[in-house]
Amino acid sequence: MNGMRLDERLALAVVGPPMEHDDARIRKAVDGKVVVVTGASFGQGEATARLLAANGAIVVMAARTRPRLAEVAAEIRAAGGRAHAYPLDLVNPDAVDRFAARVLDDHGRVDVLIHNAGKSLRRSVFRSALRPQDMESMVGVNFLGPMRLTLALLPAMRDGGGAHIVNIASAGVQMPTAPRWGFYIACKDGFDRWLRSVAMESKRYGITVTSLYAGHIKSRMVATGWVAMSPGHTPEQAARTVAYAITRRPRTMQPRGFTALNVARTALAAPLEVVLSIFDGRAGETAASEAAFAAAMAGRGADPASGGTATGDRADS
Repeated sequence: MNGMRLDERLALAVVGPPMEHDDARIRKAVDGKVVVVTGASFGQGEATARLLAANGAIVVMAARTRPRLAEVAAEIRAAGGRAHAYPLDLVNPDAVDRFAARVLDDHGRVDVLIHNAGKSLRRSVFRSALRPQDMESMVGVNFLGPMRLTLALLPAMRDGGGAHIVNIASAGVQMPTAPRWGFYIACKDGFDRWLRSVAMESKRYGITVTSLYAGHIKSRMVATGWVAMSPGHTPEQAARTVAYAITRRPRTMQPRGFTALNVARTALAAPLEVVLSIFDGRAGETAASEAAFAAAMAGRGADPASGGTATGDRADS
């Protein structure tokens, strides 16, 4: 955080969870450990892989983007770290099972599993009706895929004497659902709730779980519009919030300001819905949002001008 203005530091204190700045503590927690990071080819996932490898972890990097994944892994190895690239499509159940089996065959265990991969979708319900296949992709990346991966690795974690799971959830699951974000929030909330149950069942076997309700992260997943201009962590800073989860193993992490917000949202839920609806009705669309929807609709020969008022797709998986 050196070189940051005071107002930037204060903003991050509100919009982001705590960061781990002690590299010696990180090394103590991950040195020689097998750490799986999904969505590791870009953004927070890439930065997390680089940070943990620099502190002695054996990083298993998983993502769909094969060339970029291999490039990042090669750069980590060139810097003296240990990194292994494994292509993974979380939407494909067979691919998830093959990935888990291969990782266990190659490394014998998984000490830390970081669910970082995600797919974001901002789109009106009417346009969603024209693209139901996008809903299936969202469920696969944000819910069923990470659930299946967890189930595939849990027995080995138990038999190995314990492990740690970090889920990069969205702070949005603790807020009233916003217009056009309903499907994304529903998927993230569903996996988060399932993993909370897993945490209660697995704790007796030494498997701990941290739900990291991330604030705004300045990555390609939210690269346009007013979201990109709001205060948030860089991917490198966000990686240190993941490191904090690993070194301290709290059950939950969230932006510091959310404690007060969670109390307020109960009392203000109804008026907040009205405000969000008004904002939604007046909000404009970015050029990137319109281009993404037009390209998607062109693939099925439909008129992109029909139905709905907004779209925006970003993926980091």
